Amino acid sequence: MPKGYWVSAYRTISDPEKLAAYNQLAGPAVAAGGGRVLVRGGRVEAHDAGIAERTVLIEFDSFEQAVAAHESAAYQEALVALSDGVERDFRIVEGID
Repeated sequence: MPKGYWVSAYRTISDPEKLAAYNQLAGPAVAAGGGRVLVRGGRVEAHDAGIAERTVLIEFDSFEQAVAAHESAAYQEALVALSDGVERDFRIVEGID
């Protein structure tokens, strides 16, 4: 069964306090949903039309599990804490195997 991934690229962080509050809630929500953080920040080298920005990659055992974790009440609470504190590109993608 293909794995599922959350991919987040943070364009701007306008309110670090909201991001910190989100992180406090999102971490346990992701873990409860079966997610494993593979990348959180760190060095980025962008090519072509890419932009070097904070990137987060979280792996789940399946695409369905990744979607369910995003829809969970615990993660939705984290999103409320984040509100307009960042501008990010968030995607849920399916792996190839």
